[in-house]
Amino acid sequence: MKNTLLKIAVPVSLGFVGLFLLNSCSAGIPAGANAIQNFDSEKYLGQWYEIARYDYRFEKNMDQVTATYSKNQDGTIKVENRGYDYVKKEWKQSTGEAKFVNAEQEARLKVSFFKPFWASYNVIDLDEDYQYALVAGKNLDYIWILSRKKSIPENIKTRFLDKAKSVGYDTTKLIWVDQK
Repeated sequence: MKNTLLKIAVPVSLGFVGLFLLNSCSAGIPAGANAIQNFDSEKYLGQWYEIARYDYRFEKNMDQVTATYSKNQDGTIKVENRGYDYVKKEWKQSTGEAKFVNAEQEARLKVSFFKPFWASYNVIDLDEDYQYALVAGKNLDYIWILSRKKSIPENIKTRFLDKAKSVGYDTTKLIWVDQK
């Protein structure tokens, strides 16, 4: 009986682990959202300030959050996230890698800080000068508003909030990051 149970439990468990790994490597986009087309990754490189986000556990109690993107020699994008944990009173930094899901002209990427786990990074709104960006994850649990400066103009803020709402995000859940 015990042997039979093991013969069933082990393959089923491995199957669940496999499905989890496959799901974690997927790069989805919320229904109703579209990634920016004719995307210029070179213009997107550099430092961005996080203006708003949902309250994720990996960014809990973080202010002064920035993301800096640079090109790696192999064509992937180096991602350096940095923020100040105001509870622990310490700076935290995380370095990862981003890859395009499809062509470089489509702003759909997958990002990994802990391989083999990848997360979706979809730029769904972007001003023409690449100064402000609205970024969605794979579903309605992840969203960021980014800016090249520590603040964002009211008209861009309204535009991004309207866009997020139209996709299905609850914008009342956004945390507005203190950039000091």
